[in-house]
Amino acid sequence: MTNESQHSDFSAIPEAVFQPRRRRRLQLVWIIPIISIIIGTSLAVKSYLERGTIITITFLNGEGLLPGKTKIKYKEVEIGEVKGIAIAKDRSHVVVTAELAPDAEALLADDTRFWVVRARITGGSISGLGTLMGGTYIGVDAGKSPVQKVAFNGLDRPPVVTMDVPGRQFVLRAKNIGSLDIASPLLYRRIQVGEVLAYELDKDGTGVTLNVFVRAPFDQFVKTNTSFWQASGVDVTLDAGGIKVNTESMLSILLGGIAFQTPEERNETPPAPSNTVFTLFSTREEAVKRPDTVVENYVLIFKESVRGLPIGAPVDLRGVAVGEVSKINVELDPRRNKFSMPVEIKFYPERLRARYRSESRKGTSTDSRTLLNSLVEHGFRAQLRSENLVTGQMYVALDFFPKAPVEKINWDKQIPEFPTIAGNMEQFQTSLMQIVQKIDKLPLEELAGDATQTIKTLEATLKGADQLLRNVDAVIVPEARSVLTDVRNSLEDVRKTLGDARKTLGGAQQTLSAEAPLQKDLREALREMNRAAQSLRGLGDYLERHPESLIWGKKEEPR
Repeated sequence: MTNESQHSDFSAIPEAVFQPRRRRRLQLVWIIPIISIIIGTSLAVKSYLERGTIITITFLNGEGLLPGKTKIKYKEVEIGEVKGIAIAKDRSHVVVTAELAPDAEALLADDTRFWVVRARITGGSISGLGTLMGGTYIGVDAGKSPVQKVAFNGLDRPPVVTMDVPGRQFVLRAKNIGSLDIASPLLYRRIQVGEVLAYELDKDGTGVTLNVFVRAPFDQFVKTNTSFWQASGVDVTLDAGGIKVNTESMLSILLGGIAFQTPEERNETPPAPSNTVFTLFSTREEAVKRPDTVVENYVLIFKESVRGLPIGAPVDLRGVAVGEVSKINVELDPRRNKFSMPVEIKFYPERLRARYRSESRKGTSTDSRTLLNSLVEHGFRAQLRSENLVTGQMYVALDFFPKAPVEKINWDKQIPEFPTIAGNMEQFQTSLMQIVQKIDKLPLEELAGDATQTIKTLEATLKGADQLLRNVDAVIVPEARSVLTDVRNSLEDVRKTLGDARKTLGGAQQTLSAEAPLQKDLREALREMNRAAQSLRGLGDYLERHPESLIWGKKEEPR
């Protein structure tokens, strides 16, 4: 085939025309799924952006806690919710997972505290009653630390004081805790101004450390020289002054308490800073004792019994305490086979230097050793005395005894030995023993024989006197009766005569005028006759009762 024929064949083929591709339209059925995806995505993003902080709180048990129901509240405002509860791997506690609102993230400080709020009844208060209706929830006490964390250890009980309460904390050290407990009241002039926050045993086991809180504005009364003491229960003291009963408040009687006081003469002392350490004394007497910067130790050697002398007994100088007993021992002298009682005392020499205060201010001072040596030379001694006869308590008295043997303080010993003198009871026992020894030397058997003979002679004499009295009664009494009869007859005649005289005087009174002098004379005569009649009547009565007076005379009446 030629080229021309081939060309004509291709020309007969129609030419292709280009048309653009048609776009597919979105069908209406796909609109709803797309909108749902958009809404879900936006909700997920919003939920992610609004998601709070996840924290974990460790509690001993999960009592009352329910995931999805138990709320977390700060100042009674809901800030989160418990999401889950799991048991720890060692099974010693439970771990609560909770979610807090984003705006509560600032509360998650290092010292933030969590606890379970439920109905609680303690000795001092009732709390959490609202949970009986609304259910248990977790309380929050926001901390102040700049460090944040998300893992916390929950408290076993609600905190006594929240961190937003103004005031200051202090540390007290005591030998024992007594009846104190967490939330025990802190009292100032019997007003509750704070509470005990916590306590723990010292690492060496020799004491107890307590953390206490004093609310403002009362914390300004806690100064560096403030004294604290246990005011628990009822303090009953029986001493030479009688029975003393001291209490602070009814709450302190039931729960125990702590009281404090600042010396009034030192009110210019500045307030103590937070966490200042103080000593907690057992009693108020120990707390308010005058602080002595100079303390000297001496030993007193007593030969008599020290029964009734307790540790802490006062060393008294005419009513003023100048020391206290710190230790009591017993020693045996093997050579003499005798016991002695060494008593160690703490002596405060500054209390004896009142007369030297003016000299001390001028720059001179009196040495304690020189002062005591001078006093001992003049008979200054230590003596045991009874403080209370009912309880048998004793104390050490310092006084002057001019007749005491000459002695000196032994300064060569490790603890200087102060001279002593026997106590009043010892002296009484010695005197009593001397009397008993003298009585023992008397010839009691011979004296008893003489006394028996004297008694026999006295009995014979009494028998003779009794026989004599019987004879007198048989002979003299009849005669005395006849005499009394005559006296009675005479008295009857006198009475008749007086009757006639009264009749005569009556007639004369009618004839005489009332103003005549004769009437006055008659009245006086009548008075005299009346007195005479009374005397005779008294004589008759006396003779009637004592007829023997006619023989022996009138007996003297006892005074």
